[in-house]
Amino acid sequence: MQIKAKIILFYITLLLISCSSTKEINTGNLEELFKEAVRLFNEKEYLEARKYFDIIKLQYPSSQYADDAQYYTAEIDFQRKEYILAAYNYNRVRNNFPNSEYASISLFKAGLSYYELSPPFDRDQEYTLKAIDAFNLFQRLYPNDNKYADAGNYIKELRDKLAYREFYTAKLYMKMKEPYSALIYFQEVIDNFPDTDFFESAYVGKIEALTILKRFDEAKGLIELYKRIFSNGKLTSEVTMLETNIPK
Repeated sequence: MQIKAKIILFYITLLLISCSSTKEINTGNLEELFKEAVRLFNEKEYLEARKYFDIIKLQYPSSQYADDAQYYTAEIDFQRKEYILAAYNYNRVRNNFPNSEYASISLFKAGLSYYELSPPFDRDQEYTLKAIDAFNLFQRLYPNDNKYADAGNYIKELRDKLAYREFYTAKLYMKMKEPYSALIYFQEVIDNFPDTDFFESAYVGKIEALTILKRFDEAKGLIELYKRIFSNGKLTSEVTMLETNIPK
């Protein structure tokens, strides 16, 4: 509700500000109206351009330029780094014009907007999750799109952030000499983030925690599993060292 309220307030403010200047705009010729809007956009006169696009959306909601106007509105928000508004307006392109030529790029850029809002790992990760969901949906719906690989790269980066959040917490508990709690977070990485850079490290961390807790049989079993999964693991030497410390 808070985001919706901000969006509504933004549009009310924008309409009040633009009220006097829009009187000079000739709204009778749709094609000329659209051309002028695009010209202003290309010249980075974003607020002026937005007035024209808003008129198109309000007066010509079923015209051939309606989806263009909605997409350009989102682009203006994105260029102005108003990423919450940008995501909202990109999503409106898909919701209102599902067959538009802008549908695929709008989904991708909604994800990109959430990506820009994604905070450091130690903050609330709501926007990180929204970005991942958007990029995942993009890949499912548009597997042949030329931005498919880009979406995958963003997903990988964002999932690494989420995995690091869990791994960092586990290591923090290890420093605090609380291996029981650390096990929970190492296991979280193992169960939910096998595609990230912290998957192998979580295995090693869990083995270490198990040895500290003297749960040697579990540690031995996990070492064998590690060797099968990571036959050429980067942390093999650490695992070998842990293994030598386990009583025969």
